[in-house]
Amino acid sequence: MKIFLETERLILRNFTQDDVDDLVRLDSDPEVMRFINGGIATSRQKIANEFLPYGISYYDKFETLGFWAIVERQSQEFIGWIFLRPEVDFKLLQQLNLAEQSAVELGYRLRQLSWNKGYTTEVAQALIYKSFTESKTNKIVAWALTENKASTRVMEKIGLELQSEYIPTADMLPVSLLDSSLIQNLLGRQLVRYQLDKTTWKLRQS
Repeated sequence: MKIFLETERLILRNFTQDDVDDLVRLDSDPEVMRFINGGIATSRQKIANEFLPYGISYYDKFETLGFWAIVERQSQEFIGWIFLRPEVDFKLLQQLNLAEQSAVELGYRLRQLSWNKGYTTEVAQALIYKSFTESKTNKIVAWALTENKASTRVMEKIGLELQSEYIPTADMLPVSLLDSSLIQNLLGRQLVRYQLDKTTWKLRQS
């Protein structure tokens, strides 16, 4: 188990194929998936053959970007995951020409049992610190549906500021993307983009 980062209550470690069961349980909760794809569970096959290989592939490409499992230090239980990746890796944003080449996207997903404990804020703040002090990252962004208040509150707590709002529609996208339940869940709904640049972050630290 390769540990990437530790906080007071949490451990971030690299994913392995042994995480399939925990990821299936996480994505089987309709409330966890509500703002992602409308509450549809992700299949074991998709997690094992697509999500995990995709996340694990980042470890060979980047030193400070990637997908990591979040483990509660006290219980040693898997509680979710968090990522930092190039914003251009978000296919929807690519198609809409909304992704910045130099921006890094932050994303996260936690089990219901671990909500409202400040875990996401704690680990995201630590990741931002590490990213801005140990890499060439100059801007961190995060996207969410406007109605996902829990997610946007986290973005605000960790210092990101609302930068833009956008409503994607089917006529803007290729047919190949419209089969995705994630994309279908976003069409016609307002997305918000929050961001924090390194200069602003450094000023706040002083």
